[in-house]
Amino acid sequence: MSNGLFAQKQNASFQLHIHKSTLPVKVDGIADEQSWLDAESASSFYMVLPMDTSFAKVRTDVSMTYDNENLYLLAVCYNYGNGRHMVESLRRDFAFLKNDNFLLFMDTFEDQTTGFSFGANAYGAQWDGTMYEGSKVDLNWDNKWTSAVKNYDDRWVFEAAIPFKTIRYKKGLKHWGINFSRNDLKTTEKSSWTPISRQLPTASLAHTGTLVWDEEPPVPRSNISVIPYVLGGISKNYITNAKTVFEKNIGGDVKISIGPSLNLDLTVRPDFSQVEVDKQVTNLSRFELFFPERRQFFLENGDLFANFGYADLRPFFSRRIGLGVPIDFGARLSGKLDKNWRIGVMDMRTAKVNDAALPAQNFAVLSLQRKVFKRSNIGVIYIDKASLNYNALQNPDSSKKLYAGYNRNIGLEYNLASANNIWTGKAMVLKSFHPGISKGDWTQAAHLQYNSRKLLIYGQAQYVGENYIPEVGYVPRRGYVKFNPQLSYFFFPKGGNVLSHGPVINSTYYFNTKLHETDHSNIVSYLTTFRSKATLSIVTQQDYVKLLRPFDPTNTGKDSLATGTQHQWNTIGFDHVSAPQHLFTYTCSLRYGGYYANGHLLMINSDLGYRFQPYVNITMSTSYNQLRLPQPWGRMNFLLIGPRIDVTFTNTLFFTTYIQYNEQLKNLNINARLQWRYKPASDLFLVYTDNYYPGPFAVKTRAFVLKFNYWWSV
Repeated sequence: MSNGLFAQKQNASFQLHIHKSTLPVKVDGIADEQSWLDAESASSFYMVLPMDTSFAKVRTDVSMTYDNENLYLLAVCYNYGNGRHMVESLRRDFAFLKNDNFLLFMDTFEDQTTGFSFGANAYGAQWDGTMYEGSKVDLNWDNKWTSAVKNYDDRWVFEAAIPFKTIRYKKGLKHWGINFSRNDLKTTEKSSWTPISRQLPTASLAHTGTLVWDEEPPVPRSNISVIPYVLGGISKNYITNAKTVFEKNIGGDVKISIGPSLNLDLTVRPDFSQVEVDKQVTNLSRFELFFPERRQFFLENGDLFANFGYADLRPFFSRRIGLGVPIDFGARLSGKLDKNWRIGVMDMRTAKVNDAALPAQNFAVLSLQRKVFKRSNIGVIYIDKASLNYNALQNPDSSKKLYAGYNRNIGLEYNLASANNIWTGKAMVLKSFHPGISKGDWTQAAHLQYNSRKLLIYGQAQYVGENYIPEVGYVPRRGYVKFNPQLSYFFFPKGGNVLSHGPVINSTYYFNTKLHETDHSNIVSYLTTFRSKATLSIVTQQDYVKLLRPFDPTNTGKDSLATGTQHQWNTIGFDHVSAPQHLFTYTCSLRYGGYYANGHLLMINSDLGYRFQPYVNITMSTSYNQLRLPQPWGRMNFLLIGPRIDVTFTNTLFFTTYIQYNEQLKNLNINARLQWRYKPASDLFLVYTDNYYPGPFAVKTRAFVLKFNYWWSV
């Protein structure tokens, strides 16, 4: 069997035959229908973690059947020894490694790159997502399907019905890629129906088996869903002592399936008030921090738009659209044109804001992706931001910010993924177009990674021009050349409490465009992974910075260090993550060493969690930064602390409270959200938000929102 770049799928011989049911199937977790008695079963799972050299200890049996409307799944998950099941809560889209759970991965086009995933934890919380890049799951996808979990003394049973109109698949294809994965925290075992190396995810579509249909699946039907919402709210700004604002709004989305694999999403006056608040961090960085997108409209099929580039070099970042500015309307077309082509087209219109002299703006994005070889692809992206009916020269108020008439970016990207997932890489080029800019507006970047069972080698290089301007992207610094090599090697003892251990080396070097060094960071750590899944990493770090602009090392508005000054320091520390199979879990990270201006910095970050499963999950997050600097800064302490209380009364009724005290920002934030999923994909939200001055204790802003949406399938 070849392991080369263009090898065939290595687990194709693992086959599960699926037969059409002539009798109804009731989704209740009780496998007493004749259809299940007649169905073929997939069993004899392979262990993936902690080791990938044997069959699984825990037994799992899986069967599938279908009728004209639904694809049915039955997973019987047997217990191994005594002890309770471990889950975080009943909340949807749980963390895979922190729950006893079962997952299904489907490659419905047999392209080994895209697909769907469904599953549940041992108490019935659902998991669903779309798959991309061969092994990643986008849990922000949310659609209609039903499931039930029933617990017995020796097993728990997961039963699901997935409507054919919920998923996308190739017409007439009688062979789908499929795999099943089980996580059991009592035995610390992750298992898979097909054999998979431990360094690879069980979601790897290159390692799926084959679902063999007795006849062609039902012809995909068009699917139209209308999701209107109504909203009422009240808010007040106590800082300006403005009048209380009473808000009411109506809007909604429309989802239209075009053919078997394309989705058209339309939105009018979208509202995202129910979205969770960002988790705050103490900001001691010289550059803009990254906060992930949380709004549903931008997240579904988001990989076509947001995954172009790297974490610190994104030409498109959807949070640039509509945060703090109303969105009037938008449209997005995304999905597969055929087995080899994927497309994403988005167009959004934001409203004019007179107080800020902000014009109405239009954001257009086109992403096109062509599969090459077995699992690699070539992608093109075009981004166009335009200010509508706006002329900066006609702005009468010189105190207001001026806006460019347009900003455009175009990019080409090649993504390498070998058939066996050992080799991955990327090469990309970007160019921006901006008024008055004619040179220095190019960007190039590339990386290559080799990841075997014991060895990981990674190398990346980036060049970002001084005048490269991505107004709709996330590029925190410009005008640099970056090199980032990484190396890790792991040893596997034959016995004892340690599963693996080994060194990890990570270096990052920055130069200006004339190749004069501006800063670097060298990190050497030693990572130990225990059989309990706990981890311990001992870390040493060496940093050098030559400031390119004035910088306040406290980020509090005090005096700044001068441009051109050089700073160098060393740091030691550790990171520890506890075993996930306990009711009480924790993480702890400590760093102590030098800092700018010959100062010292002590950083302590921790998360303490306790679960009264499956209904209550409490997490206390703490970040403490102690700075010791010369005058005028002196000695400063920054504390960021806050509990998150997650109550899941059922798998359709959730309550979350998030409290954050940020000493650096002098702010106390309280956010409480109640969600009732009264029907599949239909919700009622109650959201309450407060911001306070911590001392003297006084309210800054306060808001209350009631939102109701309904998913109506036409």
